[in-house]
Amino acid sequence: MRHLLRALALLAMALWSAPCLAQARNQLGPLCTTSTTPADQQIDACNKIIALKVFQGAQLANIYFWRAIGWNKKADYGKVITDATEGLRLAPSQAGYDLRGRAYYHKGEYDIAIADYDDALKLGPPDGTILHNRGNAWRAKGDYARAIADYDASIKIAPSAFAFQNRGISKQALGDLDGALADINQAIRLDPSLPQPLINRTAIWRARGDFDRAIADGTDAIRVARENPPVNIMTPPNSVLITGYTHRALAYEAKGDYPHARDDYKALLQLTASDAGSKANQATARVRLSLLTDATTPTPHDTPSSAQQQKTTTAPTSTATPAPPPAPATTARGKRMALIIGNGAYAHVKALPNPPNDARAVAKSLRDIGFTVSEGVDLDRAAMQKVTRDFLREAARAQVAIVYYAGHGVQVDGRNYLIPVDVELKAGSSMTEAMIDMDTIMAGLDDQVRTNILIFDACRNNPMAPQVAAAGTNRAIEGASGLAAPTSLGAGATLGAGTLIAFATAPGQVALDGEGANSPFSAALSHHIGTRGLEVQQMLTRVRAEVVSGTKNKQVPWSNSSLLGEVYLAEK
Repeated sequence: MRHLLRALALLAMALWSAPCLAQARNQLGPLCTTSTTPADQQIDACNKIIALKVFQGAQLANIYFWRAIGWNKKADYGKVITDATEGLRLAPSQAGYDLRGRAYYHKGEYDIAIADYDDALKLGPPDGTILHNRGNAWRAKGDYARAIADYDASIKIAPSAFAFQNRGISKQALGDLDGALADINQAIRLDPSLPQPLINRTAIWRARGDFDRAIADGTDAIRVARENPPVNIMTPPNSVLITGYTHRALAYEAKGDYPHARDDYKALLQLTASDAGSKANQATARVRLSLLTDATTPTPHDTPSSAQQQKTTTAPTSTATPAPPPAPATTARGKRMALIIGNGAYAHVKALPNPPNDARAVAKSLRDIGFTVSEGVDLDRAAMQKVTRDFLREAARAQVAIVYYAGHGVQVDGRNYLIPVDVELKAGSSMTEAMIDMDTIMAGLDDQVRTNILIFDACRNNPMAPQVAAAGTNRAIEGASGLAAPTSLGAGATLGAGTLIAFATAPGQVALDGEGANSPFSAALSHHIGTRGLEVQQMLTRVRAEVVSGTKNKQVPWSNSSLLGEVYLAEK
């Protein structure tokens, strides 16, 4: 982007040297078209120039471009898009499309960003900066192969620390930790003053279970970011610090150092988030901090095997200070955990006979293939909240986490909620306070070094219409038409292992409770989930086919995935 800005700056210099402008107007020019001008001054100067109505065409487009730069400094991406669009209408340019593409990227609208980058590349020769930025958008969409291809092309044109760093992130997402580490190390060599590569190396060490190295890199990254705030005007304010604190906090938490993890979560929540990735990190931080508020230092969850214990007890002793034992989570990176809940014995809404049976069947299938299962049946709100929070806390030590829920579920204002058995809505009460927010569960699990699989057989008929009418609330409750598709599968800045979410039926549709002991969906799921050598998405395809056949096309299970490779719940 720098060379694109430089070209526009040269154009601006020519404009302000025109003899037809008075000296006062000449002073406005540099303020408007200099990247280092403070945002408010830059926007004000550009406003005054536009008000003069002196320029047209490409010259006026240039002013709108620079005012968009000012809005970008303030992270007001809506106004960036408005001004960049007006500039492009007057005179299409690579810089204009690139700038607008970045604004869409920071808003989380990746498909539109990619379209803008495509248009930018059509206007001129291949550009390393634009290729790099398009790679970022592909990466945000989870299309890591295309992202790597764009980073490769960018590096061939102009090797940069950011291109190596982001190619490394993409390789990490695909499970190539060695390739990722090599790229991140090259980024650090090219520019040791950048905190971002250190942050991403933090995630690599954590994925390997080396929490001390992860914490050390995270600490260096935060120090560098505070001492040398990013000067790139395209970097969202506070985004680097928020990401740095997030990764160090997760490393502290995985190590079992809860006090330091809490401090980091609090620190990042005090910062203002402006971009989609930072907001997702803060959503996760709020959940994780809540989980750790009353938590104590954990005890090791994976004890050594009997052979290891015997070896330890027979080893020679030493008078030297013994090395500290490994962090509890270091041996647990391969741990696979599941939370299974089946609610059917509702006291104030329609009872469901099958969810407890469904939960027990799925829990047994997962235990049979080696999962550590937390199981709850017919839970009231307090019990459901406790088992959910305990599971989310323990998930910091898991490589694979599964959440399965059978029971009533509803949409409220487009968000999905799971319903405890004691739910009772009364006039004037808040519906959501009585339920469990699915988005909170997803935010608590959002972590690039873990695979998350969430399965919900909770799309039955809305049990709450009478209570909603009695409550007299103006909230939009859409439970009569099933659950809503999630807006994100983990919106963190750098997704890793990925997330899969599955519903018993398509979003907005109603699932069947079944006439036998299990619902059609859960019966098929418990039948196939333990099949050895069956990749998880292939497994869900079999489940879908069985449900469609068994219900005579009345119910079609739905799933969406950001998984980055093949995931096997049972060994091949």
